[in-house]
Amino acid sequence: MTRKIKKSTEKEMSFLDHLEELRWHLIRSVLAIVILASVAFLAKDFIFNVLIFGPKQADFPTYKILCKIAQFVGFKDSFCFTELPFRIQSRTMGGQFSAHVWTSITAGFIIAFPYVLLEMWKFISPGLRLKERSSAKGFIFIASVLFFIGVLFGYYVVTPLSINFLGTYQVSGQVHNDFDLSSYISLVRASVIASGLIFELPILIYILTKVGVVTPDMLKKYRKISLVVVLILSAIITPPDIASQVIVSVPILILYEISIFISRAVIRKQEKILKKQTE
Repeated sequence: MTRKIKKSTEKEMSFLDHLEELRWHLIRSVLAIVILASVAFLAKDFIFNVLIFGPKQADFPTYKILCKIAQFVGFKDSFCFTELPFRIQSRTMGGQFSAHVWTSITAGFIIAFPYVLLEMWKFISPGLRLKERSSAKGFIFIASVLFFIGVLFGYYVVTPLSINFLGTYQVSGQVHNDFDLSSYISLVRASVIASGLIFELPILIYILTKVGVVTPDMLKKYRKISLVVVLILSAIITPPDIASQVIVSVPILILYEISIFISRAVIRKQEKILKKQTE
């Protein structure tokens, strides 16, 4: 009885009611981000000294690994160094405070990502079937895991490659690299967030296949074009050297192949359901 009432109320909801419901989901999402951003704001020393300025230090794990690889290959000077030759400075009165606030908000968004997904799912789920609703936990878990893997990839791979290349690049020995704090933080933030969102590709393909926009045949057909797009994306989020672009493009191409497999699995499942209905 209660299910019937629920269904009828969902059907009777007007456009304005849906907007009101969306507003509350957004408010709760923003509130979660603000709360976690406040925690990050209080953890200033850890956020900045350990996380933000970690890739600037010569003992950062990525540099150690790349140094060993470079020594093995015979390019010892590439990633083996004791100090990166640049300083970070703040040239505006509110520069450090502004950086503190926006970095805390970014950290709040990253940590609150699973909850934000949950709120968005709660808004979408009334329009879905019962079976689709039951897969909510799996969807949120997989999407969150992919996002966090992307964030880690951006932090441990894209960020140090970018900092190492741009921090050591010089047009002349007479020009010294003294970067503004906002410029440095924006590079870290863009690398981390962009990588996190790129790693959501399998989820995006899953949704697009579900609604009939994408098929596995289409993904196979445009694989070469996708390769070009991937290389362009790699060039955007990494410094303009071939090694960095290759390192970044490989996992994206793997994600694309996984997306084809997911799309094929979705189509097969849909075909099985249609078969059962026609029998």
